[in-house]
Amino acid sequence: MDTGLFTANNVWMMVCTALVFFMHSGFAFLEIGLTRQKNAINIIFKNVFIITVGLLMYYIGGFNLMYPGFEEGSLGILDFAGFGIDPPENGMTPDYADGGYTWWTDFLFQGMFAATAATIVSGAVAERIKIGPFMVFVILYVGLVYPIVGSWQWGGGFLSTLGGDDAGFYDFAGSTLVHSVGGWGAIIAITLLGARIGKFGKDGKPRAIPGHSIPLATAGVLILWLGWFGFNGGSVLSADPTNTSLVLVTTCLAAAAGGLGSFILSYQLYKNYDLTMFLNGILGGLVGITAGADLMSPNEAVIIGFIAGLIVVLGVALIDRIRLDDPVGAVTVHLICGIWGTLAVGIFGDKAGWEQFTYQLAGVAAAGVFCCLSAFLIIYGLKKTVGIRVTREEELDGLDIHEHKMDAYADFRMNQH
Repeated sequence: MDTGLFTANNVWMMVCTALVFFMHSGFAFLEIGLTRQKNAINIIFKNVFIITVGLLMYYIGGFNLMYPGFEEGSLGILDFAGFGIDPPENGMTPDYADGGYTWWTDFLFQGMFAATAATIVSGAVAERIKIGPFMVFVILYVGLVYPIVGSWQWGGGFLSTLGGDDAGFYDFAGSTLVHSVGGWGAIIAITLLGARIGKFGKDGKPRAIPGHSIPLATAGVLILWLGWFGFNGGSVLSADPTNTSLVLVTTCLAAAAGGLGSFILSYQLYKNYDLTMFLNGILGGLVGITAGADLMSPNEAVIIGFIAGLIVVLGVALIDRIRLDDPVGAVTVHLICGIWGTLAVGIFGDKAGWEQFTYQLAGVAAAGVFCCLSAFLIIYGLKKTVGIRVTREEELDGLDIHEHKMDAYADFRMNQH
């Protein structure tokens, strides 16, 4: 391979790595904006902790757990290539990864993905979880659960060869392997944690708990949309102009269609122009296209995104109806739309067909069972030992002042019970 092409590929992958890193700012802004100001420091702390510890856990063992080099004839379920990262002899040459990037770039790009799963959970459990137990959960979920599930497909495990060497489960950039991994953890967490004080009345009907900065949440969504260019665009694993351009087009169109779909349906149901639904519809479209962004035509991307936008509105209503409290809509956006996007690979695009649909369904089921069981064992164990929920007084006063002894906005503290 030409040295210039190798360099261009690697530079593109590093740019995408930076864009995925930037997404963590988007997640933080979105979560802060959709929750109350008395908990802003707590949310920022969790997000920063997730990035730092997530990357270190991926360095210690996650990368080699996710890409263990399954031996031929193995079950392709669990293997481990050792602690730390030690590049192979060809790790800095075009012989590595078909000249798409170097070993170091590979590690860093994949490491940026690792923290995302726990960030999804962070938004769902906002405003009432103890910071200590949450940090323990992050270490275990990012360090063990995420890379094990990822190894089943991206690491050459059993999902990648369900129908033989040339067939199997397909997830281009992580509708299931990233987003639903976080979504499954989130739904288990909020079930065990319980709703925020005041979320449901005595009649069981949900009550809105407005976020303190919708402009900040909007900025977060726009940053996430931009970051998705790296999330999906980098998953081409080179700067190939044809594939990269197509992926960016399908990603953008699905996001736009998702926003439009959620806006239209929410207006039809509630007769108001709900910006938060609009924003989550954009994210739903992005999550939905992620599994098959490289397989879809622009028309198919619009359909997938639009349906994801409808799912967001219906999913939020469903979560409220079953009396679960998800302040930012994480379960709907990342889990339900992640499942939809994964199954859409078997309905639309180059791999469409009943056989592929069954592979996609099997992948969703395998990830769901493992993630739910793992998340339950971790969170239930913490609940029964150290406890996972703050006291009533701490929740009413805000986690910032009790957990962190500071306010996000100096000289301006309001009593937001």
